[in-house]
Amino acid sequence: MSPDQDTIAAIATPIGQAGIGIIRVSGPLSLEIAGKIFRPKNPTPVFISHHLYLGHLLEPSSGNAIDEILLSFMRGPHTYTQEDVLEINSHSGYALLSKILEILLREGARLATPGEFTLRAFLNGRIDLTQAEAVIDIINSRSERGLYLASQQVQGAFKEEIEGLRQKAINILARAEVAIDFPEEETDRVFREEGTKGIHKDLIRPVEALIEAHESRIWVDGINTVIAGRVNAGKSSLLNRLLNEQRAIVAPIPGTTRDIIESTINIEGIPLRLMDTAGFQRVNDEVERLGINLTRQKLKESDFVLIVIDQSRPLGHDDLDTILQSKGKKALIVINKIDLPSKLGQGTDSETLSLFPSVKISALTGQGLDQLKKAMKDCILEGRLDTTSSHAVPNLRHRHALYNALQFFKDAERRTREETPMEIIALELRSGLDALGEITGETTGEDVLDSIFSQFCLGK
Repeated sequence: MSPDQDTIAAIATPIGQAGIGIIRVSGPLSLEIAGKIFRPKNPTPVFISHHLYLGHLLEPSSGNAIDEILLSFMRGPHTYTQEDVLEINSHSGYALLSKILEILLREGARLATPGEFTLRAFLNGRIDLTQAEAVIDIINSRSERGLYLASQQVQGAFKEEIEGLRQKAINILARAEVAIDFPEEETDRVFREEGTKGIHKDLIRPVEALIEAHESRIWVDGINTVIAGRVNAGKSSLLNRLLNEQRAIVAPIPGTTRDIIESTINIEGIPLRLMDTAGFQRVNDEVERLGINLTRQKLKESDFVLIVIDQSRPLGHDDLDTILQSKGKKALIVINKIDLPSKLGQGTDSETLSLFPSVKISALTGQGLDQLKKAMKDCILEGRLDTTSSHAVPNLRHRHALYNALQFFKDAERRTREETPMEIIALELRSGLDALGEITGETTGEDVLDSIFSQFCLGK
């Protein structure tokens, strides 16, 4: 796959009314287009690379000024894409930005596809695939720590770890191939004596550590938190109270929430993706049944569950259903409506509610909200959540490739001990090396690249 020689253009800032909007151009026609559409305030015979020029953007066909802009021309390879790049800083507004983009397309550029600027940076060798994916993480990061970890990856921290592992795998593979080529010199025996330890120490253990580091993805993606419970327990009121805004509709009518409502909050730096779900109840309506089925699915996928119990009603079958479906999960029982008399019984009710830590609140008045936030933090940090490590943060694609590499390296270690022919051991090592190469893009197919870069917005 080679970089496209077309000149591409796209709006790089969100469309809307703002002080500044940016349009980005990359490709061989960048300088030519700049000469056609820009009239500098102070005439210049040549654009100096990486300088800002004040002037007017023109409609080439009429010569009319469209807007006063700042223009910068950056000559490759010292650019994001390593191609000639043109950036236009204009005022922002849908009509204006669209008009400027239309002019650029008429003058020889084509509309960039999502992520195409970053794709070109990858194809031209400026960044590897882990750095390209980290750009998405920076854009989508849900916490300050997640932003830091993603920025480390953009700077090449994860790339260096994978390249270090690949170099170790290459060194061990080279020794295995020497044993294949020169068996009469006892290189086979030497490899089997030393290779097992080397494979385990230099490949298996570091890969296992990277797989475990996947847990730190929550700093980037947020903790998948489901608010679950029976109908009218106060789930939507709790969501609104935590967000401090009217995000979900609150009504006494059962089944008001049917779709999943999602928002993000930070509790002392810990990002949570809160999902308000349909309440559990017996239903005849097909739409409500679909909503409850979706709730069950989200519960299975969740990292953390807030089980909302209405203390003004006796513990019911739907409350028990919610608690039982949360078993095996990290969960917190939120006993709501403490502003009303409690009808929760003793005995079996107390035993059921003791299955998870609990906290009492009133989502209506806000009473107990601080205690709830502290309990949520304590419950989340009770596990192995690392709040200090600057280790690489593999995403799901990386983790899958690491699992594959780990299996190949473990097979190579086992076969070395079992006196399996060296050709098979070398094949296992080479397959593990290829799996690591998928992470950085050394051995990644075009379909995977298309999938990754389609996640980007236009202009990036």
